[in-house]
Amino acid sequence: MFFSKIGFLLLFIPLAGYVAWYILRGRHLVPSIKVSTALPYAAGVKSYKNYLIHTPFILRVLALSMLIFILARPQSSNRWQNTEVEGIDIMLAMDVSTSMLAMDLQPNRLEAAKQVAAEFVNARPNDNIGLTIFAGESFTQCPLTIDHTVMLNMLNSVKCDIAAEGIIEDGTAVGMGIANAITRLKDSKAKSKVIILLTDGSNNMGEISPEAAAEIAKQFGIRVYTVGVGTNAEAAPYPYMGQIVKVPVEIDEQTLEKIATITDGNYYRATSNSKLKEVYEQIDKLERTKMSVKEFSTREEEYLVFAIIAFVAILFEILLRSTILKRIP
Repeated sequence: MFFSKIGFLLLFIPLAGYVAWYILRGRHLVPSIKVSTALPYAAGVKSYKNYLIHTPFILRVLALSMLIFILARPQSSNRWQNTEVEGIDIMLAMDVSTSMLAMDLQPNRLEAAKQVAAEFVNARPNDNIGLTIFAGESFTQCPLTIDHTVMLNMLNSVKCDIAAEGIIEDGTAVGMGIANAITRLKDSKAKSKVIILLTDGSNNMGEISPEAAAEIAKQFGIRVYTVGVGTNAEAAPYPYMGQIVKVPVEIDEQTLEKIATITDGNYYRATSNSKLKEVYEQIDKLERTKMSVKEFSTREEEYLVFAIIAFVAILFEILLRSTILKRIP
């Protein structure tokens, strides 16, 4: 509910003054009959009328308040929204090799990537988003879905231990990561299909080369944005058997740039948490959902309730003053 003539609500200011006047007036009433002493009446029994003496005034203030609300024109609005969405299908391809535990991003590369990816997903409620993870092998962690709660739960469960514990072979199969994401996007009817590939190494595993995978993506009209994550330094801190050791930073930027070029995407380098966030923000701006919204609204006057309350209050004030609270001159 809202008021279309909200200026009339300022009438509550003089109404508040009226209430203040009534209270002050009651403290300085002059008796109409003078007597030498009021002691004979001190022990008198109070009637219920004593408790109703201010009721007419309260009813009058209530009625005036309702009239002010009526003058301000209370209204309600019903809205219908017809939204047409041109959805974008996005597959996140994330490297989960053990090198992603390097701590040049905080707390490590993988956790930083997961946090920023989750913010990216939350900012795109109208898109189908899925997740592919890869090390020496690749598989789909979450297929394309509009249910982002499920997607985020699957993303949060991603760990590097699947490679460390030998569940899948360790290594970096960039081509296989792209190929797996392609299988989820190739039959999509969306006008825009995107893969966001994040890795911290160079392709050293898999049966499909990154360039070949990029050519396949191009054939299906899939654009690939590549992100190389890792410090610009030659080595990065890495946890190993309870100690922190230095491991070389080996990001094949040339290949990542080539993948992006083939598929009409972009290559980005994320050397810190803030840089990684900037990368996803840039991709978010490039791949925006087109939305056409038609909104219709109808307004209805909501004065009736206030009018009924005002009428009842005035009626009861008149009845009280004419019956049990009637004054005799």
